[in-house]
Amino acid sequence: MMGGSLWISHGATEVFRGRSFITVLPLALLLPTVRVSAQLIGSPLDCKTCVCASNIVSCSKMNLTNVPTTLPQYTAVLDLSFNTITKLRAEWTTKTLSRLHSLLLSHNGLTFLSSEAFAYVTKLRYLDLSSNGLRQLDELIFEPLEHLEVLLLYSNRISQIDRTAFSGLVSLQRLYLSQNQISRFPLELVKERSRLETLRLLDVSSNRIKALPLYELQALPAWIKNGLYFHNNPLTCSCEVHDMVARWYLKGLSSATDFKGNHTCVLPGQQKEKMVIMDLDKVYLNCSEVKMMDKETYLEQFLLLDCDTREKDMMKSWALPGNIPLSPAHKTALMRPDGSLQIGPLKAEDSGVYTCYATSDSFNETLYVSVMVINSTKSGGLENLKTAYTTLVACLVSLVMVLIYLYLTPCRCACCPGQGLNKSDPRDSLHSSTVSITQTHEEMGQERVEGGVFAYRHVAFLQPKDQLEQNGRLNPIGEEDEEWQGDSRERRRSDAESVSSVCSDTPMVV
Repeated sequence: MMGGSLWISHGATEVFRGRSFITVLPLALLLPTVRVSAQLIGSPLDCKTCVCASNIVSCSKMNLTNVPTTLPQYTAVLDLSFNTITKLRAEWTTKTLSRLHSLLLSHNGLTFLSSEAFAYVTKLRYLDLSSNGLRQLDELIFEPLEHLEVLLLYSNRISQIDRTAFSGLVSLQRLYLSQNQISRFPLELVKERSRLETLRLLDVSSNRIKALPLYELQALPAWIKNGLYFHNNPLTCSCEVHDMVARWYLKGLSSATDFKGNHTCVLPGQQKEKMVIMDLDKVYLNCSEVKMMDKETYLEQFLLLDCDTREKDMMKSWALPGNIPLSPAHKTALMRPDGSLQIGPLKAEDSGVYTCYATSDSFNETLYVSVMVINSTKSGGLENLKTAYTTLVACLVSLVMVLIYLYLTPCRCACCPGQGLNKSDPRDSLHSSTVSITQTHEEMGQERVEGGVFAYRHVAFLQPKDQLEQNGRLNPIGEEDEEWQGDSRERRRSDAESVSSVCSDTPMVV
């Protein structure tokens, strides 16, 4: 060696370099470290023990503790299931496997995933991590897998999922999380603005979820709800849960119809008895029966009919009542870009069954929407109320006017306080307050006062002459002609009687 000498003794390796001595441990003690390093990296692939068939490498049930090294770059499918690979480290492969699209690691007792475990296999489309011992999913753990379509994580011990764990999975279509210990429904995966747009199936069945975001789930489109499985969870029984499940069942959603008997809940109480959710409307909780109601609307209104299919991006077409295909000639019906149908302004003849035909390469669906147009405008009830209100107000005003006339009209009778009656003044006689139907022009001329102006007249309309009595007195009209023909003494007597009759305590009937 440079500037020194090297000798090896039985006990240790010593290096003499200048004045310094370095004692090196025996070589035998270094061998376990090398062996551990080899175990962490894994042994080279042996196609005599593993199956290497063209681009498929299968090392299933080979008692492997690490992923084999020197994997061929043309590998498309790698099957490592049913081994004892407990940790998937970042260095399990040191070169990019650009053709690998399927990786199977189920039944390995896997408990650890490195944050860089998938850095060299970004083209994966199928990843099976089911039936292992994973307990949590850290943030951005699957972010490099932008081409992944199917992710199997069922039958683990997962209880914690970071909200960003599945971020970056822009192509994911099916996610299986059943048979874990999840207690929170991962709403961020399906709700608007944060959901994975390509996700068609989310299975969170057989977990520990006790409550669901019912309002948000009801608002989801049918193509998402069709693949949303949450059966066999300890949900608390309620009529709201029953209402949602029953609606999904009536709509024919697979998540409800395929596992009708497995949708259970826990009844309130100490016994924690399980009950089928669909049976809650019979005896337990007495929930209302759910029925699909037809749409009702009014004349001159606009109505939007949804073609909410169980699959996304289907070709849709509509047929009007009478099975008449929709065409541009129909001015009151228009199909929107999202496949819904807008009709209006509505007429009575627009009532009937509207049919939506949805087709795709693998699935066809037909939806029926029954519309009933009520033969009145929506504001008809309000107008009737306004008419009734106006009539009531008119009646009240009329009553007030009658009361004013009866009690607030100035009284000019001698019997009224402060009103003296001069019997010698002919204007205060009965003829000054009553217009006779037999009065002549000569009589009218006698009633003029100085200045040629007629005096004030208080007019009342009396009964005809054949009426013998009024207010217990003789009809003054019957006596009128005789009084004017008689002497002034009898006329004054008649005037007094007339005044007494007019001012009687008994109300005058007009």
